[in-house]
Amino acid sequence: MLEFPLIDTHLHVWDPRLLRYPWLDDIPLLNKPYLLEDYDRACAEVAVEKMVFLQAEVDFSQFQEEADWVDSLADQDSRLQGIVPWAPLELGDSARPALEKLASNPRIKGLRRIIQFEPDIEFCLRPDFVTGLQLLPQYGLSFDICIHHPQMANTIKMVAQCPDVQFILDHIGKPDIKNGLMDPWRAEIKTLSEFPNVWCKISGLVTEADHQHWTREQLKPYIDHVIDCFGFDRVIYGGDWPVAYQATEYPRWVETLAWALEGSSQAELKKLFHDNAAAFYRLNGND
Repeated sequence: MLEFPLIDTHLHVWDPRLLRYPWLDDIPLLNKPYLLEDYDRACAEVAVEKMVFLQAEVDFSQFQEEADWVDSLADQDSRLQGIVPWAPLELGDSARPALEKLASNPRIKGLRRIIQFEPDIEFCLRPDFVTGLQLLPQYGLSFDICIHHPQMANTIKMVAQCPDVQFILDHIGKPDIKNGLMDPWRAEIKTLSEFPNVWCKISGLVTEADHQHWTREQLKPYIDHVIDCFGFDRVIYGGDWPVAYQATEYPRWVETLAWALEGSSQAELKKLFHDNAAAFYRLNGND
């Protein structure tokens, strides 16, 4: 295990008694409250120094309520230093009022408008959506890219139109680990890594594998390739709790990633598990 506390850049909490999360209806394991005290129990022996909350696909009409609720949780737990809510970027310039309100909260560091679930493969290339993305630097906000691997080619085209936006790719682009597919994901990740404003979050791999039968050996080629492409300066750890709980206990994921990185220096490990997170999300002391 690690010799230092980590920063978790991909934490979800939700309470279906307070807000509506339609996607939970089909996943009984997750369709209940998952709160910070549950996260603490799940982490067990893993020491977590700071956390970043990622929007949990609340009903879109409640995105501001979700951000406000998580902000109230951060008032109670000083480790929760970053919030990445949803916002209607597809409105283009008309998204400004929502962006202004969100950006007025110093805990809000970036946005995530999930692309993965959009049936239109070219959603991320719609002019209004690209315009919405291009507004983000004006508000000091980054963007978390959440896609499924067939959307990677268009994601590259999207990023090319937004050179001033700080991007981070969630879950390494969700390759098909379950079936052992590497291509064309392998080449596309390499292309994406050539944009200096794109970072990569090593998170969510277990849920792209066979939930019940995955092995660390199956994950390692994907982890190795991401490190080869982005280097240790632009990769960041994410726990993806409780979504990842469908496939792993929290400590097992940390142990798996640490195992895959055996032979790395302590300085490299600290970048991936701690320092890069503080830099990208501008956490306390890194504004």
